[in-house]
Amino acid sequence: MTDKSTRSSEPGRGANRAPTSRRTSKKDQLIRMLSAKAGAEIGAVSKKLGWQTHTTRAALSGLRKAGFELVGETPGDGKPRRYRIVARPADTGKTDVPGATDAR
Repeated sequence: MTDKSTRSSEPGRGANRAPTSRRTSKKDQLIRMLSAKAGAEIGAVSKKLGWQTHTTRAALSGLRKAGFELVGETPGDGKPRRYRIVARPADTGKTDVPGATDAR
């Protein structure tokens, strides 16, 4: 057996890698999609982020709970409902960690 701690210290593993830019989280991608003037459809968001539709709807609920104001609009002609952000939360000093309490 090989000790895992010695594997990461082997020379040449990642030593010549260029620093990568910070990855955009799926939440950030969702907010960007919903911030567009036309908003976004559940199906389009699900496809882009690799989520099932119920996961996308849950993420929208999470944004609402976090203080984002979302509007759902049905364009008519049998087209799917589109959601967009109309207001962002004010900085309240709350943490993004679920279940965390403010110690004030």
